[in-house]
Amino acid sequence: MDERIISANFMMEDQAVELSLRPRYLNEYIGQAQVKDNLKVFIEAAKMRKEALDHVLLYGPPGLGKTTLSNIIANELGVSIRTTSGPAIERPGDLAALLTNLQEGDVLFIDEIHRLHRTVEEVLYPAMEDFALDIIIGKGPSARSVRLDLPKFTLIGATTRAGLLSAPLRDRFGVVSRLEYYKTDELSYIVSRAADILGVEVLGDASDEIAIRSRGTPRIANRLLKRVRDFAQVRGDGIITTELANEALKSIQVDQLGLDQIDHKMLQAMIMNFRGGPVGLDTIAATIGEESQTIEDVYEPYLLQIGFLQRTPRGRVATPQAYAHLGIPMPDKN
Repeated sequence: MDERIISANFMMEDQAVELSLRPRYLNEYIGQAQVKDNLKVFIEAAKMRKEALDHVLLYGPPGLGKTTLSNIIANELGVSIRTTSGPAIERPGDLAALLTNLQEGDVLFIDEIHRLHRTVEEVLYPAMEDFALDIIIGKGPSARSVRLDLPKFTLIGATTRAGLLSAPLRDRFGVVSRLEYYKTDELSYIVSRAADILGVEVLGDASDEIAIRSRGTPRIANRLLKRVRDFAQVRGDGIITTELANEALKSIQVDQLGLDQIDHKMLQAMIMNFRGGPVGLDTIAATIGEESQTIEDVYEPYLLQIGFLQRTPRGRVATPQAYAHLGIPMPDKN
């Protein structure tokens, strides 16, 4: 499941290329116009006042550029950035070590911040609000609390599950921004820019063909470009044409809407075995040999987004659009 080429989650194969493709400043960043415009104002105001930027929360689906945007904020402010993740901070002492090593104005980026341990989160509250760290020295009756002053810093939290953040933590962020899925023309521009950096020539509407199949996600667009580049080098003359892009994407089983063989398998099972539904989630899972949680969290969201699937009180239902896309006639419900 994790190895699906159209998965928006970060894979090891992305690491080598993503760093070189990431924009470094806001004027290079494509898409998310409202978020970008607001950040320009907030960053410029903080620099004019010579203060640290307010704490920033970035949330939205994976692969849309939350990590990239956090690095851009640090670059625009002209400060250093320390990067970690919620699960990696196991004890309050781990967080204290990170905070005490920050310099004035620095950025601390915590990915998947909703997965912070509760005890760590409690230490984070005074650090965010008062720029201070409360440490308990000793045990029992002789224990005493010591408050350490911290440099003014900016915490940037990123999460794919904003609803799991506790209210006290969420309320301490001054700037809260949601990243939306990208439009096809924005993804096409991203593909063209990435191709230039990778030294690959893209002709005609080839970048559009890759963009259309990218599920509105830059990470998937870059990954598909890498695979199409391989086909261009082996089966072409190193140039990506529209025909070659279509052939390559068909070979790796990504159709015109970004659906792969697992999406097709799920929809076909619902249509052929259960007349399109309604059918229960556990029944679908048993039919295609996947876990119910995986179907609900990984496969369903995009199918719901493009209108191929509906959730009803009685179960999941395949829509007429799904039948049309698969070329299967609608059954007579009577």
